[in-house]
Amino acid sequence: MDLRYPIGELKLKRSLGPEERATAISQIAETPVRLREAVAGLSREQFDTPYRPGGWTVRQVVHHLPDSHMNSYMRFKLALTEDLPTIKPYDEARWAELADSRDTPVDVSLALLESLHYRWDVLLRSMRPEDFALRLRHPEIGEITLDTTLWIYAWHGRHHVAHITSLREREGWK
Repeated sequence: MDLRYPIGELKLKRSLGPEERATAISQIAETPVRLREAVAGLSREQFDTPYRPGGWTVRQVVHHLPDSHMNSYMRFKLALTEDLPTIKPYDEARWAELADSRDTPVDVSLALLESLHYRWDVLLRSMRPEDFALRLRHPEIGEITLDTTLWIYAWHGRHHVAHITSLREREGWK
């Protein structure tokens, strides 16, 4: 198994059917609960263990999720309120090295993710099917739909939770 992709690599979709969309929205809504379950009972030493050789620590993964998902939430709001907005990418690897990602207790980011996903879920469930066809412009990958963005972030949450759960399994952490 490739430790970088415990659930497999992302396979992009340009548009989603109603069932796929509903599943993706549910997966986004469940991410905070799944993450909290994945880190329950870990020690400080375990939080500071990389999920793979050369990878981020569990702590950095936990802090990365709200960083990344805040960006996605804002992208949805931009696409819903502007005509083909250009979004700003960010250097996630450098963000993960900042003090707030290395030193902040994980409970802070768990609470942030819960609040963020609550609002994001409300927004996603309020959208009409045609809203998911709205587009945004990513400077590195071009135009993408909100369906594609939804698909990416449903995968993204599961992907990082699996980094932690697969590490726990490999290490025998109960």
